[in-house]
Amino acid sequence: MKEIGLGVLASLFFAVTFILNRSMEISGGSWMWSASLRYFFMFPFLLVIVLMRGGLKSLLTEMKHQPALWFGWSFVGFVLFYGPITFAAAYGPGWLISGTWQLTIVAGVLLAPLFSLKIQTSDGIRTVRHRIPLVSLAISLVILAGIVLIQLPHANEVSTSVLLLGTLPVVVAAFAFPLGNRKMMQVCGGRLDTFSRVLGMTLATIPVWFLLALYALWTVGLPSWSQVFQSFIVGVSSGVIATILFFMATDSVRDNQGKLAAVEATQAIQILFVIAGEMALLNVPLPEPVALIGLVVIIIGLFLHSFYTKVMKVKQAKSVA
Repeated sequence: MKEIGLGVLASLFFAVTFILNRSMEISGGSWMWSASLRYFFMFPFLLVIVLMRGGLKSLLTEMKHQPALWFGWSFVGFVLFYGPITFAAAYGPGWLISGTWQLTIVAGVLLAPLFSLKIQTSDGIRTVRHRIPLVSLAISLVILAGIVLIQLPHANEVSTSVLLLGTLPVVVAAFAFPLGNRKMMQVCGGRLDTFSRVLGMTLATIPVWFLLALYALWTVGLPSWSQVFQSFIVGVSSGVIATILFFMATDSVRDNQGKLAAVEATQAIQILFVIAGEMALLNVPLPEPVALIGLVVIIIGLFLHSFYTKVMKVKQAKSVA
């Protein structure tokens, strides 16, 4: 399934966020600069892409038509996602934040009842609310079990305060990201491509990032050149490349909650990339045997999601035929 492949590739670039955010915090950088600089660097790249594709006029028309929805759901999908992620990096290591972030694969499934689909019936157009796809939820819980196994060897190393400040904000982010993404797909209704939608969400939240940057300037001063450079890497890798790849994948399956859950579940692979990256860049030791078993469970879960999605696709094709 192409969408699964895009999701896994997006996870590779998303992993840069957790590694470099932790690196910036270790070197004394403020989470406020880490958050705001990412979106400042994203904006010009996305603007050039959308201009080259000739989509800026239609984007501005869409945003002008529904400004409150654009700001509200972009705030949920971007600000309530990335602000807590960078804040948590000040209190917990990358493996803890990345592992907790995998709750998003379950959150995405649980959010299904908040969305509906209009279908044509003999009595006219009827709105049907999505149900929680139980098979997708079960498979996502398998992946979550693998995440728990990865975290177990480190459980005794983390204090209560670090556990709370390093995980609770990430729980908020884990629900905010899929909710904001799905709601914005609903607002756009297929009228905009992925590049335009990401630019629009970035543009809608720029005032928030600007205010956060001003507060950071007032309280902690200017960021170091090292933090600026690392934020630039995060902005391009995670903000532009990963976000576009992931949103392309979710856009393709936005009307099928099972397939959407499968794509969102690919984010679990991030922790593999984060562990490898932290070992290489931050001298984090090789995971213990229990954690390695957890990695295997995650891979099995991703395989099950891909297999189940393929089976459902074949069944749908047969029913149409």
